[in-house]
Amino acid sequence: MAAAAGNVEFIRARSDKREYRRLLLPNALECLLISDADTDKAAACMEVGVGSFSDPEGLEGLAHFLEHMLFYASEKYPGEQDYTKYISEHGGSSNAFTSSETTNFYFDVNADNFEEALDRFAQFFIKPLMSQDAVLREIKAVDSEHKKNLLSDGWRMHQLQKHLASKDHPYHKFSTGSWETLETKPKERGLDIRLELLKFYENYSANLMHLVVYGKESLDCIQSLVESLFSHVKNMDQRSFKCPSQPLSAEHLQLLVKAIPIIEGDYLKISWPVTPNIQFYKEGWAMDLVAGAGSDSNEYSFFSVGMRLTDAGHDHMEDIIGMVFKYIHLLKEDGIHEWIFDELASINETEFHYQDKVHPISYVTATVSSMRLFPPEEWLVGESLPSKYAPNRINMILDELSPERVRILCESKKFEGSTNCAEPWYNTSYSIENVTPYMIKQWIQKAPTEKLYLPKPNIFVPKDLSLKEVPDKVTFPTILRKTPLSRLWYKPDMLFFTPKVYIIIDFHCPLSSHSPEAAVSTSLFVDLLVDYLNAYAYDAQIAGLFFSIYLTSTGFQVSVGGYNDKMRVLLHAIMKQIVNFVVKPNRFSALKETSVKDYQNFNFSQPYSQASYYLSLILEEKKWPLVEKLQALSKLESDSLAKFVPHLLSKTYLECYVQGNIEPGEAESIVQEIEDTIFNTPNSVFKPMSPSQYLVKRVIMLEKEIKCCYQIEGLNQKNENSSVVQYIQVHHDDALSNIKLELFSLISSQPAFNQLRTVEQLGYITYLSLRSDRGVWALEVVIQSTVKDPSYLDSRIDEFFKTFESKIHELSDKDFKRNVKSLIDSKLEKFNNLWEESGFYWGEIEAGTLKFDRVESEVALLRELKKEEFIEFFDEYIKVDAPQRRTVSVQVFSGNHLAEFKKAIAEADPPKTCRITDIFGFKRSRPLHRSLKGGPGLITMD
Repeated sequence: MAAAAGNVEFIRARSDKREYRRLLLPNALECLLISDADTDKAAACMEVGVGSFSDPEGLEGLAHFLEHMLFYASEKYPGEQDYTKYISEHGGSSNAFTSSETTNFYFDVNADNFEEALDRFAQFFIKPLMSQDAVLREIKAVDSEHKKNLLSDGWRMHQLQKHLASKDHPYHKFSTGSWETLETKPKERGLDIRLELLKFYENYSANLMHLVVYGKESLDCIQSLVESLFSHVKNMDQRSFKCPSQPLSAEHLQLLVKAIPIIEGDYLKISWPVTPNIQFYKEGWAMDLVAGAGSDSNEYSFFSVGMRLTDAGHDHMEDIIGMVFKYIHLLKEDGIHEWIFDELASINETEFHYQDKVHPISYVTATVSSMRLFPPEEWLVGESLPSKYAPNRINMILDELSPERVRILCESKKFEGSTNCAEPWYNTSYSIENVTPYMIKQWIQKAPTEKLYLPKPNIFVPKDLSLKEVPDKVTFPTILRKTPLSRLWYKPDMLFFTPKVYIIIDFHCPLSSHSPEAAVSTSLFVDLLVDYLNAYAYDAQIAGLFFSIYLTSTGFQVSVGGYNDKMRVLLHAIMKQIVNFVVKPNRFSALKETSVKDYQNFNFSQPYSQASYYLSLILEEKKWPLVEKLQALSKLESDSLAKFVPHLLSKTYLECYVQGNIEPGEAESIVQEIEDTIFNTPNSVFKPMSPSQYLVKRVIMLEKEIKCCYQIEGLNQKNENSSVVQYIQVHHDDALSNIKLELFSLISSQPAFNQLRTVEQLGYITYLSLRSDRGVWALEVVIQSTVKDPSYLDSRIDEFFKTFESKIHELSDKDFKRNVKSLIDSKLEKFNNLWEESGFYWGEIEAGTLKFDRVESEVALLRELKKEEFIEFFDEYIKVDAPQRRTVSVQVFSGNHLAEFKKAIAEADPPKTCRITDIFGFKRSRPLHRSLKGGPGLITMD
């Protein structure tokens, strides 16, 4: 039986130049082939219609465990790391995830290496080996993954919602798996977990699979490749998993669940079970109405309204719930209007036809899920486009959002001491109260009589989507305008021909961070700005215009992106808000309270995040410790913030970047208007900054041949995970050194992961990567572990570098050339969209490096690089006893490893090590790397 290539008329975006084909293989595996002549990366995603809902009784996590195991060896490629090694050595990445009804596997790779990568990938579904030894090791990885989640409120509350569901519905289950569910309990029952895995693998049948393949070659070429590789996947003719309908019966509704979180902060979530959109997706605009709906099942869905509460909000929880129901009532009475539907339909249509191109790996993973749910002609559009206006369907959903069907989850530490139940998997404490429709009726009656209103027509909907004429071909950003107040960088869109623009206004304020008080005041000023703009900018966001205002190390930054048509309206509103800023005491109190809790919650962050924070505290010249910022924030009052803001803005310089569908004259007039709004209005608090006040942040220089070590207890001793970050500082931004370090990272990151995680099973979070801090390049190796203490982990990292030395010295010419080619291919990868391109150029401006031709110059050097130079670089800077090696190891010890901590701090320092006990004293004793930033006065106009 031959494969059937269907001639499908796909509904597609007008801007989409790719070619598509549906292919049904003889084994019933359904494929979507995508040919993109412009791509530099190829990608594939396989969705298997088997997920954690199919876990056998008493083997919780088996589907997730199988997902892990398929990354190991196969009959055709028996080397344990053949797949991941090949992918990572050829500029790619790979991953997988297990959902309730599906498991998805995906990867990308440099386009030239697609065939070999796809062959290795296909073996997941043909003949994986799953050796006994690998099975035992990988249970530890799954257990480590679960232990990472144990103290994470997201996981805890999700499992609590599942726990409070029908016991005979698979939604009720625990799906991650752990040592207990995959090793201890099966052993007690006399089960061989490997045999159970192999038995479960029989569910992986070709007729339950959907494959998306994205390549550079023609469709015919991709088709013959897919036919040759995937026709061998067995078709067991398995029935697809049929999920029973709603997991919540009457006893699980009309409940108020009070749960105790790990972190500070109160959260309220009001949910209802609703009919899934997919059951009538063609009959109306159910997709967009239930914006808060979510589930990966066709059979059930929930609609949720979630919010974070202040302490006052917690006290008024009943009023808040009453107001939510009041608004639902308003929607029922007067909310269903055809003009609202038409407006959203037009926005969706514009968004679909002008969608940005994304990375192939993102595109294949997003598209594969449509194959299971929609007919082939709609695979590319999925649920992006509405169909016809169907008020009865919208009414039906609104009727489902009733007091009779609600359940409410409130998380707060204020419930400590008053709960009487514990969820079995994560041990979350909770209690349950009944909430009758009569009680909700009372809450509605006593809720505040605030004016609730329906949306007005959206002023941000773009009308003019025409493309602007660009007179000159401009390769790189240029300085278009320069005054004592600002500098404007400009680049027209020469690549994407889309009616969009990206604008950054960077406020350089030297008074923003000279003390912990200034840093938290600037931060709260930014939070308040965003808070004031939220309601106004919500419409902009719906219409495809986005803004962000965030803190930088030298002030704050405003960025806006999206359709250029109404961009100035949004930008002008943001600038007005900044100029007319006042501190509203009620919002100040709410945001200060939230901010204080966020600082306190750092104690509950993952230990590897804590290690990373201590590292940045050691490296960065002027970085204030969180504890000092928290003290400053706790004392901050609204009147002192009101005094601080004019002081902050009294020295300001604007670095501006404009790129996209915009003419140079308009870019100049935007910046002129901003200057006029900010500096040139009567009584403006903004004053220009002189070049001498330009703020630079620098990084300390570690000492060569010395290993520094900072050891500290974890901030939450209940967390069983310890962590180490070993940081090796190598060089200051320089093209030749950059490529050598990138090449080392390319060659070593997968072997490091393999040795430290897969072979030694030290922990689920394990990686070697590059980092750059203000132009100072380094390697870092991170491990988080419950099984070993950080000083042991650190010694294993050293051991890895020692054994890897011979791999570098014995590197064959062929392997060296292959790795160099792979790095060149990755560097030459084209930008996918305007945001990626802008991000690269703005990164160069922000760092002060201004190497807009970085890719071309580094590729030219790579083509000339000799293997001997590379090995010399490794011997000089990276190997364990290298003369120029500069290392710091940050070690965070959990409650599990307190004995090891006491022993470690009592030990005498070995030779060539330096123990850091006082971070600030240590920093003062070290010289600084030079800054790459020239500042506003130092860049000429040419």
